[in-house]
Amino acid sequence: MQDQIEAVQRMQDYIGEHIGETITLADLARAALFSPWYSHRLFVRWTGLAPSEYIRRLRLSKSALKLRDETCRITDISFEMGFGSVDGYQRAFYREFGCNPREYANRPVPLYLFTPYGVKYKTQEKENRMKEVKNVFIQLTERPARKVILKRGKKAAEYFSYCEEVGCDVWGLLTSIRSISGEPVCLWLPASLIRPGTSEYVQGVEVACDYDGAVPEGFEVIDLPPAKYLMFQGEPFEEEDYGEAICEVQEAIKKYDPSGIGLAWDTSNPRIQLEPRGTRGYIELLAVKPL
Repeated sequence: MQDQIEAVQRMQDYIGEHIGETITLADLARAALFSPWYSHRLFVRWTGLAPSEYIRRLRLSKSALKLRDETCRITDISFEMGFGSVDGYQRAFYREFGCNPREYANRPVPLYLFTPYGVKYKTQEKENRMKEVKNVFIQLTERPARKVILKRGKKAAEYFSYCEEVGCDVWGLLTSIRSISGEPVCLWLPASLIRPGTSEYVQGVEVACDYDGAVPEGFEVIDLPPAKYLMFQGEPFEEEDYGEAICEVQEAIKKYDPSGIGLAWDTSNPRIQLEPRGTRGYIELLAVKPL
């Protein structure tokens, strides 16, 4: 089974690296090291999508972010993302997101973007073990007053249970909303912000206080005050070792006493978790206040 998972992961990696190029089943088969027929079968089994559908959805989601953040022509984006024609791109965009790409570029709205979770990492359980002691860097930073568009769960206290309750598509939708911090966030809410029957752990996106854009159905907006945070950042890690990377940072947080620098934990503000990315290390932020 592990060789199947690794083969599909190699195909996913190949797609990510060549998303703007023509990608054939033969290309994916070479990456998988299996026959085209068997590679296709494995891909469908482990991702739930045919390679062509996976590639199409990924291209459309990447194009949406370009339309949101850059000034560019629809024609240029359609060919840059590997679509054969502008008309074909526009029809595919509308089928995927329910709006025309030109309309979206003029007024971006929240979209459920496709998130290409790697099968190699989806199949791994978070492991509470540490092979060796690694450095965790600590930095004092500030978060301005802002709003957070968020989706509540029911009882979730961490990522995996949240996905079981809410689904993993939430992250793609949040990614489509322009954030003041450049990316969505996961939050452990303080007691004052938890509604009865809802979870401590939520996913959201930080936006400016004057945000007047659309709020997706089932989401809500909360206000957060300016606050100081200690940012705990681990060393870069191999993606398959994300469980260990999370544990290393969380163990460092448990042992850290902020009173040594004249601060105390501020439990009136949320604890923040950023998406684990191997290239930058795992990051959490905890609010602090003067002693």
